[in-house]
Amino acid sequence: MQMPTDIHNYYEKLVVDFITHNKLDQKFSEEFLADMCCIVLNQLPSKYIRHEVDMAFYLPQAERFEMEMNVKEAIGRAMEFMSSRDTRDAED
Repeated sequence: MQMPTDIHNYYEKLVVDFITHNKLDQKFSEEFLADMCCIVLNQLPSKYIRHEVDMAFYLPQAERFEMEMNVKEAIGRAMEFMSSRDTRDAED
């Protein structure tokens, strides 16, 4: 059996939405953002879905807000980590 291609982690959409909304894609390279997304998504729980519409109708507003705050905090930690890594690399 192969995994259906329409299954994905809902947090991926939230991370991309945050990046787009905050124009991080205009400030950082694709490579930087790809690394950052990996770090961010590894900090967050998985929330697998097949259809976005399911989340729109069945996700309580409070839970969506909490998920968005988790994304914001995880991105903050990832940016801090990556900045400290770049600083260490520059010192070597």
